[in-house]
Amino acid sequence: MKFSFEIVPRTEEAVDQQYNFVSSLGESISMINVPDIQRFTIRSWETGKKFDRSIYSFVPHFRATDFSLQSGDIFRIIEENQLDHVLLVSGDPPEGIKREFHNTNVLDLIRVVKQKYPDITIHAGFDPHRNGIQEECNYVQRKVDAGASSFFSQPFYDIRMVEIYAEHLQGIDTFIGLSPITTMSSKNYWEIKNKVKFPSSFNPELEWNISFSNQVIAMAKQAGFNIYFMPIKIDLKEYFGRLNLE
Repeated sequence: MKFSFEIVPRTEEAVDQQYNFVSSLGESISMINVPDIQRFTIRSWETGKKFDRSIYSFVPHFRATDFSLQSGDIFRIIEENQLDHVLLVSGDPPEGIKREFHNTNVLDLIRVVKQKYPDITIHAGFDPHRNGIQEECNYVQRKVDAGASSFFSQPFYDIRMVEIYAEHLQGIDTFIGLSPITTMSSKNYWEIKNKVKFPSSFNPELEWNISFSNQVIAMAKQAGFNIYFMPIKIDLKEYFGRLNLE
């Protein structure tokens, strides 16, 4: 079982602080994910020089809409940064005109990167809240057919939904997303922005999130899945200090 920790590149100092925390967790964490976020100036792949890649698998995210299939820019980035893992996602609609926008389909991007670099590990995303279960699982399979071999999910908040996806995704290297929500405003954001349906048992308190996370970790171990931590605005020491990571 693998645990991956998401480091958000808000600033150079924030990256260093998060990495220092990951390092304090010892061997529990074996992967570091870095999302590529429009409003930040630091690109995901630029952070790799900060991490000990003999200890952690480095997984920078790439947004398909940032790349033209004809330009070769993504190939240059992969080679210059000696990347052996990439996570390819569609990307949200552009915010203003800060960056170029391309109508690149993520399936096409997965396909061309895999053709160019057959030994690279291509990760992709799946969102349990976006579509119906069958439709989302079919989309996962299309990504597998294109060349993806591993998947990172958006966060779950309902153990029943985790169990359903675990049945459908057997045999696929899958990381179940966990991202604690401890305020009502954050809950409202996830409901409106990400279409999350919270169970009636949900409680936006750290205690509930710790209990739920441990439930998911136990289930993931049994199902042969992995865990993807996306902690946001929580006490990291208290949260991770009470998780069953062994």
